[in-house]
Amino acid sequence: MTLRALIFDVDGTLAETEELHRRAFNETFAQRGLGWHWDTATYRRLLRTTGGQERMRAWRDELGVAHPDDALITEIHREKTVLWGRLLAEGGLPLRPGVAELVEQARRAGLRVGVATTTNPANVDALSRACWGRPAHEVFDAVAAGDEVAIKKPAPDVYFLALERLGVDPAEAVAVEDSLNGIRAARAAGIRVIAAPGTYTDDEDHAEADWRFPNLGAALPALRQDAAWAALFT
Repeated sequence: MTLRALIFDVDGTLAETEELHRRAFNETFAQRGLGWHWDTATYRRLLRTTGGQERMRAWRDELGVAHPDDALITEIHREKTVLWGRLLAEGGLPLRPGVAELVEQARRAGLRVGVATTTNPANVDALSRACWGRPAHEVFDAVAAGDEVAIKKPAPDVYFLALERLGVDPAEAVAVEDSLNGIRAARAAGIRVIAAPGTYTDDEDHAEADWRFPNLGAALPALRQDAAWAALFT
């Protein structure tokens, strides 16, 4: 077995972005006069539905109302994405501990580094610029986004797309995920998984992952002791 690529989830994995997403949603709802507000507990529950527009539709259906319709939800979500990017640029959101080191280790080992996410490419680029000071295409070899596939996580579609763009087989990659939906998506694609639970996913069951690290800074020493991947760190 040869390790050739690491594939990262974005929100909650590269950085603790979810609270910023919640703020952007709520501010956009207020600007629209929608009367919606997601508190922390509500948003934690809604995160079980992958994709921002999907989350909004789930909430609308939960409330049992017809407004906003799907077209308006798409428009509101677009506005929220712009606001999120602005808040991200203003806030200087840091990477989660160990992420920068893991990416650098992978680069030095000659591995390809990719992204498989339910968010959109604009959000990936905004986070990359905020955290690395560079656009996403300068940090990652490939970005596979949720709006580019038919079904989002926990379906494996976005991981299959990432593998295709990276030019590697499932057995040649390791995924890094914070959520159960993400772990299941990677496993369904035949990829081994590092689970790194975040603020909004630390109450989930991560038993399906191959490794579990609450802090990614602990991942590197542990993986160095795993014979299957020891070559990564030589």
